[in-house]
Amino acid sequence: MTGHGMTGAQTFRVAETRAAAERVRSLLLVPQDAPAPGWTAGAHVRLHLPRGGDRPYSLVNFDPAPGATAAPAALRLGVLLEADSRGGSAHVHSLSPGDAVVLSPPANDFPLRPSPLPPLLLAGGIGITPLASMAAELTAAGRRFDLHYAGRSRSAMAFLDELGALCGPRLHLHPDDTPDRLDLPALMAAADPARDLYICGPRGLIEAARTAALARGFDPARIFVELFAPEGPQAGDTAFEVELASTGRVFTVPPGTSIIDVLEAAGIDLLYDCRRGDCGICQTGVLAGVPDHRDVILTPSERAAGKVMQICVSRARSPRLVLDL
Repeated sequence: MTGHGMTGAQTFRVAETRAAAERVRSLLLVPQDAPAPGWTAGAHVRLHLPRGGDRPYSLVNFDPAPGATAAPAALRLGVLLEADSRGGSAHVHSLSPGDAVVLSPPANDFPLRPSPLPPLLLAGGIGITPLASMAAELTAAGRRFDLHYAGRSRSAMAFLDELGALCGPRLHLHPDDTPDRLDLPALMAAADPARDLYICGPRGLIEAARTAALARGFDPARIFVELFAPEGPQAGDTAFEVELASTGRVFTVPPGTSIIDVLEAAGIDLLYDCRRGDCGICQTGVLAGVPDHRDVILTPSERAAGKVMQICVSRARSPRLVLDL
């Protein structure tokens, strides 16, 4: 796939919208002209914005019946209203029953992998959405799991009733304002490091959980993450140059603009999806220069080597990068 685009987009109607927690809306979307597409746990769709662009949102399922998402009658989203929304979550929260929305076909960069051991699922905030679907899919397959869910408070944690009914004692809640708040070192110390670990939430949670898991002896190849916070401009960002090794063309990447944005504007065909630095699809070789890594998937040794980077979010510490493009 080139880019993420809206190829194969489909129109849906809002059938239901309700509060799932403080600042979280649950939307049930029914297809307008054709059956809703099938999907698997961890999948997301991109919702077209009226003023252009789109935003990715994970699909949510609480039905543990086998094949529940193979031919669904509707699709469910859970969307947090961001304090500094650039139009995506604010638009979703303004929707009412009967409104039309355009969605891309489901894509999955965060799928469940086969494993003989029960996976450990760790969610922070609205990162619960793909992990809830994983819990349902694991239940349908008769596989054990543990789901740990952290949030500011119970009132800010979405879908607690549905999760309780689905997971029972496998659900472990960690509100920040209670004695049960998340203790990552303790959680990882008690976990079997041979298990698969799935983490979804904000950058701080992902980085802290990965660090604790690696210290416990988890295999880096069995730690899977999805970031729920697009990387924004950082103070001190400056312009840098990117040279394409195949042609020698040089481009300037200004602050607040990604390498992908600059290259696409020049008509260069690229592969990417998440635009958050967590799927790895845009990973590109670095032949010269020093990357400023801002992804959440490279290991510490890969970052130190500086031989690859995620061009959707990462920048440069040197004046120029030479990329294997």
